[in-house]
Amino acid sequence: MLYPVIIHKDEGADYGVVVPDFPGVFSGGETLEKAIKNVQDAIETFYDGEEGATPPPPSLLEKALDSEDAQGGAVVLVDVNFDFLEKKAIPVNITLPAWLRDRIDKAAKDAGLTRSRFIAQAAQEAMRQM
Repeated sequence: MLYPVIIHKDEGADYGVVVPDFPGVFSGGETLEKAIKNVQDAIETFYDGEEGATPPPPSLLEKALDSEDAQGGAVVLVDVNFDFLEKKAIPVNITLPAWLRDRIDKAAKDAGLTRSRFIAQAAQEAMRQM
């Protein structure tokens, strides 16, 4: 969904982004591209731990343009993906060498996890480090 965001840039500072449809949500970045990309992470953080949350419909662009926050800034539309709110587990078929599957199974068992949970946690950790 496309949401209006307000971008500000002060001389000597990073870009700052306010997301009016999500009170208290803001992001930023050294470049405009990074600041806009970080909006997705900021919204995901906003919903962290929420169960059954439903995002609000996007505000009209005109409302964002007329807001006090927009003064001295630029309003752009950012595509926000809400797939992260879907918590239902779905089966995934992956192919691994047998030795790696066996190592994953041993590590998962040692950690008291299922193979699926172990792989999911490893994937989340890898994405955090990116």
